[in-house]
This record gives sequence, C-alpha cells and structure tokens, in this order.
Amino acid sequence: MWNKHPKALPYLFLSEMWERFGYYLMIGIFTLYLKDVEAGFAMTEKEAADLYGTFIALVFLTPFIGGLVADRYLGYKNAIVIGGILMGIGYLMMGVHNITVLYIAMTFVIVGNGFFKPNISTLLGNFYSNEEFKDKKDEGYNIFYMGINVGAFICNFFGAALQILLGWQYAFMAAGVGMFIGVVVFLLGTKHYKGYDHKKGTQENDMPFYKIVLFILLPSVVFGVIGWFLKGVASEANPNSYIFGSDSTDAFIFACIPVIFFYASLYFKAKAHEKRPIGALLAIFAVVILFWAVFKLNGSALTTWADRYTDRAITGTTQTVFSGLKLAKEVEFKKDTVELYDASFRLQKENGVVKKEVNYPLYFRNVAKDKRPAEGSKVYLWATNLSQSINPGWVIILTPLMVAFFTYLRSRKKEPSTPTKIAFGLLISALSVLVMVAAVKMGGNGIEKVSVWWLVANYGIITIGELFLSPMGLSVVSKLSPTNITSLMMGGWFLSTSIGNKLSGVLASLWDTYEDKTDFFWINFSLLMFATLMMFALLKKLNAVMKESGIN
Repeated sequence: MWNKHPKALPYLFLSEMWERFGYYLMIGIFTLYLKDVEAGFAMTEKEAADLYGTFIALVFLTPFIGGLVADRYLGYKNAIVIGGILMGIGYLMMGVHNITVLYIAMTFVIVGNGFFKPNISTLLGNFYSNEEFKDKKDEGYNIFYMGINVGAFICNFFGAALQILLGWQYAFMAAGVGMFIGVVVFLLGTKHYKGYDHKKGTQENDMPFYKIVLFILLPSVVFGVIGWFLKGVASEANPNSYIFGSDSTDAFIFACIPVIFFYASLYFKAKAHEKRPIGALLAIFAVVILFWAVFKLNGSALTTWADRYTDRAITGTTQTVFSGLKLAKEVEFKKDTVELYDASFRLQKENGVVKKEVNYPLYFRNVAKDKRPAEGSKVYLWATNLSQSINPGWVIILTPLMVAFFTYLRSRKKEPSTPTKIAFGLLISALSVLVMVAAVKMGGNGIEKVSVWWLVANYGIITIGELFLSPMGLSVVSKLSPTNITSLMMGGWFLSTSIGNKLSGVLASLWDTYEDKTDFFWINFSLLMFATLMMFALLKKLNAVMKESGIN
C-alpha cells in the first residue's frame, strides 16, 4: 500500500493517528466528565452539551487563522509542531480539576488545533501535486483518514481503563502523552518534507496580515461580545431571552459573521480564472455544515443514548475480560433509590426550577422491574465512552473496502466525481438517522433499554456516508484551491466544520426538551435530507468546475 504513495505518507499517517488518539480520548470523556456530580463539574445535559458544542466549534474555527499564518509566515512543519505541543499541554492541564484551568486548557487545545489540523492536511495534499501521484490523491486521503480513525478507535479503551482505575485526570494525561508522541513521529519524517513545506509568503493582491487582524479578527471579537450581551425577546420558552439558545451560542454565531464575510470576499476579489473554483468550494462548505451538525452528535446526544438508553450490562466471559481490562464499571443495585428516580431521565424540576441529578448510577431507571437484579447485587456495565470507538472501528473496517471499490471504478473509468461522492455521502448519512428512529420505537421512547446493536448499525451506515464525504472534502479543497491560498481554503473547510459542530451542540442541548425522542432524530433526518437535495441541485455546476480544472 505505502510503496504506491509518497514516502512522507506513513509519517503523516502516524502523526495524525497519535494526534487523533489524544483528541478523541479527550472528546470521548469530555461530556461525561462535565456531568459527573462527584468528580466532575455536575453540569446538566444542556450545560454540558452547550460547552461541548462551543468547544468543538472553536477547535475547528481556529484553522482559518492557523492555515493563513502557515501559508505566509511559519511554513507547514513549524505550524504543525507548534500546534501539537500546545494541544499536548492543553490535555495535560485538563487533568487539573478546576473550572478556570479547564477553560485555559481548552484554549490551548483550540489554538493548537488551529495550527495543526489544516496544515498537516495541506502538507499531505502537496505531495499529490506531482504527476506520479496525482491520480491517487483521493486514495491517499482515504488512507490518511484511516490513520485518524485508528487513533480514535484505540484511545477510548485507554480512556475507559485509566478513568475507572485512576480517575479522570489520568485519562486526560494519556491524551497529552499521545499528542507528544505524534509530534515526535512527525519530526522523524522531516527529511521527506523538503520541497513541500515552503512558506508561500504574501502574494500579490493578498490582504496584509494587519488588515486581517483589523478587518476580520478584531471585528469577530467585537461581534462575539455583542452577541454575548445582545438579548432577544423573552418568552416562556426562552426566559433568558437568548437569540440562539445560550450566551455562548449567540456569541459564536455573531463572531462568525466577519469570517464568513471574508471568505465571501475571496470570491468577489478573485481573478477571473479563480472565481469558479472558489465559488464551488464555498458552496460545498455551506452544504456540509448540516452533515457535521448531525455527525458530531456522537460526543453528546449519542453518548447520552449509550449511557442511559443502551443495555450495557455484561456477564460471563465478556464480563471477565472487560473487568480484567478495567473497561467495565461495577454498579450496585439499590431498589429504593432507583424507584425514586423512575420518572426522570436526566433532570428533575421542583416549582419550575431545574435540579441537577444526584450522584447515583441511574442506569436502572429504564430497566423493566421484572428484569432488575436482586437488591444489593452487583452488575457490570461496559464504560460508556467505549461507544465512541464504534464509528472509528467501522472506518478501519470499511476504508480498505471503499478504496478498493473506487479503485475498481477508476480502472473502468466509472469513478464518480468528488462532488458526486459528497452528495451520496449526505444521502447515506441521512438514512443512518432512521436507525435511531427505529431504536427509539423499539425501546418505547426510553421506557426500556435497547441493544447496543442499534448504535452499531447507526454508526455503520453514517460511517459509509462519512467516507464518501469527509476525506473527499479534504481532497477537493486541495484540488480546487488557488495555490497561494490553499491552507486558507483548507481553513474554510474547517470553518464549515466549526459552524456544524456548534449547531450540533445546539441540537444536543435540546435533547431534554423532546418528550418523544423520535422527534429529535426526525429533525436530524430533515436537516440531512435538505443538505442532500441542495448538493444534488448543485452537482451539475460543481462537476463542470471540476472538469474545467482538469480534475475529477
């Protein structure tokens, strides 16, 4: 596999694998940690989902500036190393149980990812500009994407074992160690990056950096502050008079306005031959926002589903193995406490005031009374964050099949264009949500727990959609971007991811407001179907732009 690709690919593959090991280990436990009443911050579902959404949104917003700085000043290698070190420090700091330190740690991760993420993807794309590898770019990004998911798969086992054995702080420390390993691996491949890591510098007609600060970054901060303090119309459903759901959501959406305006200006100010490629990319960026809004529910609403609505009890050999590996938690059944909370799934209300749940494993609240264990008996439950390994596990299994499938089509000259792959990726992702609608129906809307196989099926289908869309997105950016703003346009891809991530947090924060959980998933299905229809409507024009550019 490797000998048909650039020699740098294994180093970039392993660097990204370890970087994603750290990131997804942290994300896998993040909301669980925030909601933990005893050892976390006792946040409600809404509070945790809102902070999670804001965090992952900002993580993918900073690549906009990180790509720009790398393009003009730092070069890709320096930006990647700086970003990796900052993220590693941030993960280690998350092990300190203090809310102020947590916010500082999150800032390190947000800034670090801004330098790391767009530039390692762009550096990879540079190697496929050679005629020798040009027709293997999609395949190269698929292999690279598998590296991301190898890290995302194995990390949750480490996270679960360390959390159960030693506590949350040691799980976060493992994420930091993984990130530093990724930096070391990246540096080991330095000799292979020569000739592909050059700074492009400021090109003719480029906006000077001080203007970017004055006309983009500073306005973003100002707009964010305005969004934080600006209030809408108060109502019974919105007593705090938020405009979009919370102060942080309002601030984020307002802060995005100058950045979105900047990307639109790239199109209007572009040279004639660059307008259509930039326009095509901006159209794709807009459509895939809704994909990320639903896909990123894996760390919030779907983690809640795994924690509270999925049968996680294990017995026999499975229990022995999981307990031995510290991947299962021992829970004692207490009949009186269970019955006290039978009527509630997450929040309790007294006189209209929301109360946070007590520190008790509330797993048995939706286990049928005739299926509950004996009073005082111990039950073993596999760790909730292990559900986060289902999606990357599917990626590892399906990526070679997907690569072989498209290689076969290419050999017969029937491979669909990259925009066509993205369109079908959106459609397949929409179909995955129907699995969760069925799961809710099977569990009587949460009255009884359902099998983990519903989550496995949901993740399996959306993973196929993901493989049609996500690596293809990275590939199309590197194909269509004008040379002098490649990293900047890669930042635009991550900007769309950022907005989608924040929308995901908004969706997840509404989880408790839906009495019938099928309504929650029908909303997600509708969003993805709308994106699918939009992408198919644009397909003819997008394919024409690809053909004009001499690429598929």
